[in-house]
Amino acid sequence: MSIELSERVKILKPSASIAARQRVVEFEAKGRRIIDFTLGEPDMDTPAHIVEAAIAAMRRGETHYTATQGMPALRKAIAAKFSRDNGIGVSPDNVIVGNGAKQLIFEAFAATLNPGDEVVVPAPYWVSYPDIVSVNGGKPVIVDCDESDGFLLQPEALEGAITSKTRWLVLNSPNNPSGAVYDRDTLEKIAAVLRRHPRVALMADEIYEHLTYGDGRHITLPQIAPDLAGRCLIVNGMSKAYAMTGWRLGYAAGPGDLINALAKLLGQNTTCANSIAQAASAAALEGDQRPVAAMREDYRKRRDLMVTLLGAVEGFRCRAPAGAFYLFPNVSGLIGRRTPSGATLANDLDVARYLLEIAGVAVMDGISYGKSPYLRLSFATSVENIEEGCRRIADACGKLL
Repeated sequence: MSIELSERVKILKPSASIAARQRVVEFEAKGRRIIDFTLGEPDMDTPAHIVEAAIAAMRRGETHYTATQGMPALRKAIAAKFSRDNGIGVSPDNVIVGNGAKQLIFEAFAATLNPGDEVVVPAPYWVSYPDIVSVNGGKPVIVDCDESDGFLLQPEALEGAITSKTRWLVLNSPNNPSGAVYDRDTLEKIAAVLRRHPRVALMADEIYEHLTYGDGRHITLPQIAPDLAGRCLIVNGMSKAYAMTGWRLGYAAGPGDLINALAKLLGQNTTCANSIAQAASAAALEGDQRPVAAMREDYRKRRDLMVTLLGAVEGFRCRAPAGAFYLFPNVSGLIGRRTPSGATLANDLDVARYLLEIAGVAVMDGISYGKSPYLRLSFATSVENIEEGCRRIADACGKLL
């Protein structure tokens, strides 16, 4: 006899990125040295002053439950961050803290979606958006964003995707996996579309906000369209910019009724975010920002190196991403090629499997991100790994027939 699972869990797919990591672990357990380009997290340590702030908080006895919405000091620091970095005024009362940005995205959909409600998700997209929408009873409406448009959602495509059932548009900038960063002109055109559809809210996932390169600059939509602030939920967190993935601390800002609804949901599942991580996050936001700038410059150098090395590989077409820490190369030049064993590479999933099995290099397939034929490779790893991994990829591609 077994416990019967709910229908919503039955349709839920495992996270593609976690599954990719598991395949790496399995290969490594067999003695293979795998160069892993799948990881979506900084390879650097959390800056020392943030760690020290956590230790000090523990010594002060700040190891108890906090307010469900988050420590007042942290929410004040987050509100100040929005003013400093984004040029928008946010009250601490309109800020909520969660166990990572992913939790807040999940709870926002749980709080707002009824069966059949639609959420517009531009592709390529972060792997979890469609599944989080589906498990909360909604219907993800995928809108393809072409490489020729810089992988940016075009206003005409958005207009065509909106129906009477549309409740949200998800906008991830800088984007995972493409690294696309929305410019002011595109955002203004998207804002114009949203003004014509007052029931559609915007979820702005800005977790890679501080990781932009060259002329790329992050702009949050309420900064240029303050009239839409009342239906925007801005989601962010400490993981990427401050190398704090394991601390599990995310935050969001939005209209009061939605923030109150999120607080009710958090109160019924996790009660509050980790108190020690909250103290550390306040120190991170209020303290020295030079470590963030230093990490960003390090990523830029790695990006440039990987673009150069992969760009020289036959079958790869690489764009230098404006943000985040991923390359999203087009591998259409490899589709239809045959491996030394005679198998045909029919799609980017086949390419990813071939590189893992033959080259010992783990990459993410574009299918998981709603866009083929592409691969996602993280450059949040050492220069040595980038050089060795790209050499292996070049050797493996050279063996194709």
